[in-house]
Amino acid sequence: MEDPIVEEIRRYREEHAARFNYDLDLIFADFKRLEAERNWPRVSRSPKRIAPVQPAEPLPLAKAG
Repeated sequence: MEDPIVEEIRRYREEHAARFNYDLDLIFADFKRLEAERNWPRVSRSPKRIAPVQPAEPLPLAKAG
C-alpha cells in the first residue's frame, strides 16, 4: 500500500541526507541549526516508572541418583 504522505516524507529525508553526503554528524548538526532558527516547541515528558519485578521462585534442584 502506498501512502502519498509517507512517500513525501521519505523523499524529503532522502534529499536532506544526500545534501550532507549521508554524514550523520552533518545531518544532526543541520537539524540542530533548524531547531535553533525556527524555535520549534519542545515536548518533554517525565520518564515512566516501572514497578519492580519480584524474583521468581527458584526451581527445585534435581536429585542426583
